[in-house]
Parts: sequence; structure tokens; C-alpha cells
Amino acid sequence: MPSDTPSAVPLHIVVLDAFTVTREQPQLWSSLLAEALPGATVAVYDRTPAAQVAARCAGADAVLTNKAVLSRELIESLPRLRYIGVLATGYNVVDVACARAHGITVTNIPAYSTASVAQHVFALLLDATNSVGHYAVQRERWVAAPDFSWSDTPLTELAGKRFGILGMGSIGQAVARIAMAMGMQVSAVSSKQQEALPAGVEKVAWTTLLRESDVLSLHCPLTPATRHIVSASALAAMKPQAVLINTGRGPLVDEQAVADALSEGRLGAYCADVLSTEPPAPSNPLLTAPRCHITPHIAWATAEARGRLLRTAIANVAAFACGRPQNTV
Repeated sequence: MPSDTPSAVPLHIVVLDAFTVTREQPQLWSSLLAEALPGATVAVYDRTPAAQVAARCAGADAVLTNKAVLSRELIESLPRLRYIGVLATGYNVVDVACARAHGITVTNIPAYSTASVAQHVFALLLDATNSVGHYAVQRERWVAAPDFSWSDTPLTELAGKRFGILGMGSIGQAVARIAMAMGMQVSAVSSKQQEALPAGVEKVAWTTLLRESDVLSLHCPLTPATRHIVSASALAAMKPQAVLINTGRGPLVDEQAVADALSEGRLGAYCADVLSTEPPAPSNPLLTAPRCHITPHIAWATAEARGRLLRTAIANVAAFACGRPQNTV
């Protein structure tokens, strides 16, 4: 029967890419894991290039990874491996089927960044509609202006506009609540039934969402069915002044098609915290497209969200060591 105390056999734990979570306090991984799992040995790496993943995982009982890929070939080359902890909600970096076939437990960190990502959606949107970042550095032009109020970009009020959401998981629902608090009408495409959606959210078809949304925010998983779901044809169905927001996964959109729509005036603005390749290649068309508001994958990275991620990651390993794994995938 499972015990509430860690396994008598000490674990050798390897953290492959610790920096993004504990950048201010790199020693936290070692100290917290040692506290939760007395006797465990811990190897912590800020970053692990793909060519070094196999060597660093050799002899590990447990591996924690954020972006370092644990492929079928790698998993099959690690006979001691018993546990993989993904330091994120999405776990596409792990061949889960292979892990399951070899009796390896895989866990993730669910819903740790919901509030932070929802907040960032509106930081991006307000930059597109109110140009706060632009005006905050225009002090000299205001000083020289002939009037008390000076502006050189359109300013848009959000109240009364329609906010469309693709995907109504925890983040999509948090975004819906904020949009409604701002006086917006909210529509959504969701696998949930209408009665399961938050009050005030109208379930609609994808074609309707594209046609009617003044703002469209993407919060669905990346799957073969959703890859490039915002295609050239989808963009053609949208309002030419619409704002498209992507804080989900870069490949949800066809980036070249989005860049073309922006350049040709067929899309009001594109706001993104994710791109198809990260860091992006200099040739990414969105980097030079007009009305494109891009942040470097930081929506998840508030101190509060990273703290929740770290605490949950430690708890996941400890629960596994006690024979009571949690947050398994």
C-alpha cells in the first residue's frame, strides 16, 4: 500500500532547464528538493542544449524538464528513469506513450498561470487599442504640442465590442470574465455545452466567431486539427479592423498569412506572446509587420505564477516518491 513518506531508495533528480522558473534564485531547486526528499541527489542545469540532454539524464531516476525534449529514443536509452516532471501545463515535449509503455510516470503543472496569462491578454489588447507603450515615451512631443491633448494614433473604446474566444478552458474562462467586466460582449467556440459556460458567454460556431468578433483571442491546445486554424481563409472572414490575440501556441496561426493581412490592411492588429519558433528567426515575417504587438513569451512568467509552478513541481516529485503520484498525464 502507498506510503506517505518518500521511498527508502534515494532518487537521483535532474532538472534540465531551471533558469526560466527560478531566475532570481537559482539555488531554490536544490534546496527545496532536498527539503522535500531527504537523501535525494539533485543536479540542476539552467539550460540544456539538445545535444547534452542524454548525457545529463544518464543515471537519473527523475527528470524535470520545461522545453528540453524527451523523445522515444531518449526515454528508451534511460533504464533507470521512473519519473518525468514537465514544468509547464503542455507536455508535448515528452513522448508520453513511450513513457507509459515503460511504466514511467509523467506529470505536469496545471492551471498555474491562468490569472497571469489572462492579465497579459489585456495588456496586449490595450497596447493595440490605446497605444500606451507608444505614448509613454512621447514626452517631448507632448511638451511641444499646441493643445492640452496630443495623439497621433487611433484610440478605441472596448465597451460594447464583441470579444471572441477560441477555447474555454481555465484561461479562456478567465479572459471571458475580464472582457465582460470591461463591458464587452463575449462569444466562444468550445467543446463545452452552453450551460457549462460562464454566464454571459454565448457559444457560437467557428465561422460565426470569425465573422462577428472585434477581438479574437486564441486559447485552445495545439493539435493537428488546430495547427494554422487561423489561416489565410480564416483571416479573410474576419473584420478588417479586428484585433487577433495569440497567447496560446505560435503555430495556431499561419504567421505569413497574418503578416500579409496586416501589411495589406485586412487585419487591425496582431498581438502575440508566442511564435512558431522561439526565439524567433530574424526572418519571421511578424517581426517587421505593421501593427504587430509581440512580447517574448512572458505571459506565464509573473513571480506569482512561477512560484506556483515551483511549489507544484516539488509537490509532484514528492507525491511520486511517496507512491501517490498527482497531476499525471
